[in-house]
Amino acid sequence: MNPLINSLVVRAADAPAIKPAVELGTPLLLTIAAAGIALLLVLIIRFKIQAFVALLAVSILVGVAAQIPLKDIFTVVANGVGSTMGKVALLIALGAILGRMIEVSGGVQSLATHFTEKLGAKRVAIALTAVGFLVAIPVFFEVGVIVLVPIVYAFAKIANVHPIKFGLPMAGIMLSIHVAVPPHPGIVAGAGVFGADIGLITLISLIICVPLGFLSYWVASIMNRKDYELLPGVKAQVDEFGSADSLVHVGHEGPGARAIAPPRPGLIMFLIAAPIVQILVGTLGTLTISKDNYWYGVAAFIGNPFFALLVAVALSFFLLAVRRNWSLKETGEIFEGALPPIASILMVVAAGGVFGEVLRTSGIGAALSHTLDNLGLPVIVLGFIISLALRAAQGSATVAIVTTTGLLTSAVMEGGYTPAQIAVIVIAIGFGALGLSHVTDAGFWTVIRYYGLTVTDGLKTWTVLTTILGLAGFALTYVAWILVGGLAH
Repeated sequence: MNPLINSLVVRAADAPAIKPAVELGTPLLLTIAAAGIALLLVLIIRFKIQAFVALLAVSILVGVAAQIPLKDIFTVVANGVGSTMGKVALLIALGAILGRMIEVSGGVQSLATHFTEKLGAKRVAIALTAVGFLVAIPVFFEVGVIVLVPIVYAFAKIANVHPIKFGLPMAGIMLSIHVAVPPHPGIVAGAGVFGADIGLITLISLIICVPLGFLSYWVASIMNRKDYELLPGVKAQVDEFGSADSLVHVGHEGPGARAIAPPRPGLIMFLIAAPIVQILVGTLGTLTISKDNYWYGVAAFIGNPFFALLVAVALSFFLLAVRRNWSLKETGEIFEGALPPIASILMVVAAGGVFGEVLRTSGIGAALSHTLDNLGLPVIVLGFIISLALRAAQGSATVAIVTTTGLLTSAVMEGGYTPAQIAVIVIAIGFGALGLSHVTDAGFWTVIRYYGLTVTDGLKTWTVLTTILGLAGFALTYVAWILVGGLAH
């Protein structure tokens, strides 16, 4: 090793841990934490400050108030950014690229057409719910809703019904997957903060989301027995779709727009399933093979989420771009086009990492951990409640998850939990960020804007549905908590 680098490594290793200049009591530390959360909500809700800036500013103020030495404040900030982004940035970026390739190729429309043809016109809502489940794994929630809107409009026109009849159950399961299944940013960020196993989270959360898909369809079918007002602007758009033929001709402007007919649905399902299967194979391998065995390392390498998604992106390049005669310039533009939308998400994740590091360094996390222990409530319940409250207050699921994991880092790290238990805790926090989607949530406005609902009807349908799904998701997660707890003993 270079002598200079070696000396720097030694100095870093020997450097004393950062500690507050003054040890504050638990009541004062908790008061600082509560004030910090309150200020964060005021900045985001009242003053419309971007979540990244608000989180970063509050983190610094909390660090100063908790008596972290001023000379160390920005060292803590850098540590928080590095420890979080190193675990999640590549995963979120690769997931966004894969989702963008599927979106631009017309794969989403291909899946929708395939399922509706197989299940028949009378089961369109079931078909679109199944499509939503698959599409939501690689595609961000808002993007998935917007891409599928023309298909929803076309079927609403044919059946002469409100778009919400078909769109509500589909959007419900899409949001459920968005908050709980990697590679989506919130759940990945939570896993990164806790050091949780992405493979275990993927396995458990997908199993839980299957019954949630049925529940979303059933609850939405009950809600849809009532007739809702269709806003004039959306009604005019629905009227433009005169037949099912419009499904095939829904186009995409920009790179890849000259593409031939959409790819086969089997190919799209393969691209979605490939990284999931690879991660799960690797995870099962590491759980069943001894750590000193050579094949343990092979399983860990194969099942690494970074590698799995990189392989999936490579497959999408050859199976979508090359086979569809996209130029390298077009493909490059599609790859680059996937990254700007996630920039703000990555910044929020980074700032969430800073917040968590400040709470840990200041001793607030440990104080909160001890206080929660005295309450006697399992950390999984607290994680769900805190995440749900933050979601309702400020709207962003990602902010709710990263803030909650930051608050509970010490409780989880010092709790002696198994990897499976930590994975389940992260999932519970994710489902907390599913419920109470209302006017503070950008996803709420996406749904009511594109499906033509009034705000009042949106609160009666979308907010109620997401809350039911969040509670049901947590209930199933708690069952998983009991099961993995039993296995641990």
